[in-house]
Amino acid sequence: MKKQRMKAVALSTVLSAGALMGSATMADETLDQILQVSQAKTTLAQDSQQRIDRLAQETDDLLAQFKQVNKQIEDIRLYNSQLEKQIASQLAVINDLDDSIENVTVIERRIQPLVLRMLDALEQFVELDKPFKMEERLDRIAMLRNNQDRADISVAEKFRQVLEAYKIESEYGRFIEAYRDTLNIGGQDREVNILRVGRVSLMYQTTDTEQSGAWDPAQGAWVELDDSYRNHILKGLRIARNQAAKDIMFVPVQAPEAAQ
Repeated sequence: MKKQRMKAVALSTVLSAGALMGSATMADETLDQILQVSQAKTTLAQDSQQRIDRLAQETDDLLAQFKQVNKQIEDIRLYNSQLEKQIASQLAVINDLDDSIENVTVIERRIQPLVLRMLDALEQFVELDKPFKMEERLDRIAMLRNNQDRADISVAEKFRQVLEAYKIESEYGRFIEAYRDTLNIGGQDREVNILRVGRVSLMYQTTDTEQSGAWDPAQGAWVELDDSYRNHILKGLRIARNQAAKDIMFVPVQAPEAAQ
């Protein structure tokens, strides 16, 4: 009888041990699953944090760029405001001179020398200005000089023509323009697209868009621009030709010089 009880106890112990081992195995598997899920969540959290950091950096960069562009816009507004005042003053002078034409018979002897001095000043201004449409502008002055010797044109008309030339030169500073021209680049004549932004900036780009440059007043010569200006000049050419909506343009501008 004792032997049977001992066998039963032994069998019960073996079964209990087996159950415990099975439970331990299941617990290990469950723990592994929990650890795997935890690791996956940690990885996702790290990826999310990296995306957040990247977006935060991009936001900071955009904000800095926005502030810089705003500063440039404000500078341009101030510059344009000053130019508008100068243009208004010039137009006021032109209007006053137009009124004087009515009395030209009284001051005819004084007008002729004045017209010649105005032509000299205009020619000097064009030669010192940025070299856009130079042939057209110098031909206009040459035509006006030839007209001074013509007896079939009144002094009043000669004076009006010179005033009109001054007005045309004044208008160049108010608008952007694009046109074709030929420039000597690297010792070779190249066909280029010229982009003029008022009198603020004058640029060129070869028709294959591979080379770009700008007029440097300090050097009195064309200087080559790096490739970062390529798309900006293309955009400016499209705007000038009314092929794109008006927008902010990034163009090379000569740094202001200290007043003497």
